[in-house]
Amino acid sequence: MASQGSTGNVIAAICNVFFPGLGQLVQGRLFPAIIFAIVCVGGYALWMLVIPAIIAALFHLYSVIDAATYKNNN
Repeated sequence: MASQGSTGNVIAAICNVFFPGLGQLVQGRLFPAIIFAIVCVGGYALWMLVIPAIIAALFHLYSVIDAATYKNNN
């Protein structure tokens, strides 16, 4: 990815809206993609307990922001 706000970051953020962690995977960051996917899917699966669903929603929002503001250090 080029820089913050680049087209690649926007595409990654849009991917994260549909499935948490997909944007990080598009950017080539496997570990954050797995963490976001596990926390969000697990939290949404436990929606009836309310607190895990709230945590999952916050992680989902953070995954979108993380993908949109990612700067490659290379």
